[in-house]
Amino acid sequence: MKILYAIQGTGNGHLARAEDVIPALRSHGDVDIFISGVQADIKLSYPVKYYSKGLSFFFGKSGGIDFLKTFRNNSTKDVYKEIKKFPVEKYDLVINDFEPITAWACRKREVPCVGLSHQTALLSPHVPKPKKMDPVGEWVLKSYAPVDKFVSFHFERYDSNIYTPVIRKSIREARVVNGDHYTVYLPAYDDKKLVPLLNKIKGVSWQVFSKHAKKPYHSGRLSVYPVNKGAFAISVASSRGVFCGAGFETPAEALYMGKKLMVVPMKSQLEQHYNAEALKRMGVPVLKKLKKSNLEKIQNWIDTDTRINVQYDDNTADAVAQAVAMK
Repeated sequence: MKILYAIQGTGNGHLARAEDVIPALRSHGDVDIFISGVQADIKLSYPVKYYSKGLSFFFGKSGGIDFLKTFRNNSTKDVYKEIKKFPVEKYDLVINDFEPITAWACRKREVPCVGLSHQTALLSPHVPKPKKMDPVGEWVLKSYAPVDKFVSFHFERYDSNIYTPVIRKSIREARVVNGDHYTVYLPAYDDKKLVPLLNKIKGVSWQVFSKHAKKPYHSGRLSVYPVNKGAFAISVASSRGVFCGAGFETPAEALYMGKKLMVVPMKSQLEQHYNAEALKRMGVPVLKKLKKSNLEKIQNWIDTDTRINVQYDDNTADAVAQAVAMK
């Protein structure tokens, strides 16, 4: 069977998960890879046949999406041309990780397309939902990369087609120790904002990974690094706790390693507010936004040692097999 694996390249989580999904997919046929989006900081270790600028959301520096930059860097006309020209008909099956070009191309040409993503889990009526819903965000979840059949990943198995997170082999095999520093990954915030704020918390060491930093630098007990997959994994595994956005992969990996976790969902990013609600119900502290008035809450998190116990078995092969069987 000829399979196309189409991956969303906005953010790092999709590509991180792909490292373990691809070997499982290869057991079912010949696999070509397509990445669309230009916001990922990590590279896939497998050969990629197709690249596309796609429809990318750009992170801002104050806790949300930079809508002006997103608008300027996306062309509806170009996306339509790509949808029209992309050769999905060459494949027996497209496995889609929230990727819009192939999702729409398959729909228009009736090529089998099965979703395999975290975003599709949010379409289930059984997942925790944020108290304040966003109609535009709901439309994006349903229409950005539409699929009729899907297998999903979430923090818990809320439904029969929802699996627990894909935990990368490198994370499963990592040496986990309880060190002295806290690892920070808040890509929607500029490190120039993070540094003075976190330095107000005395006696704490921070390792901040920033999308906006071009080279490492240090300020007091705080170190800032450009995003690097290997260095970040080592930092998390040796940390006392993880302070991050309410994405999916980073919180899941932190929970798997038994780390203290605190999250801040991005503004105007409904998926992260879904995630934040699920994590909150699990007992993870959630900040609405990063600001000076929340320093006491951060300090309280540091002073306590509450950790969430999870059981994330390696079920990637099962999830992939279920998705392939839906063809």
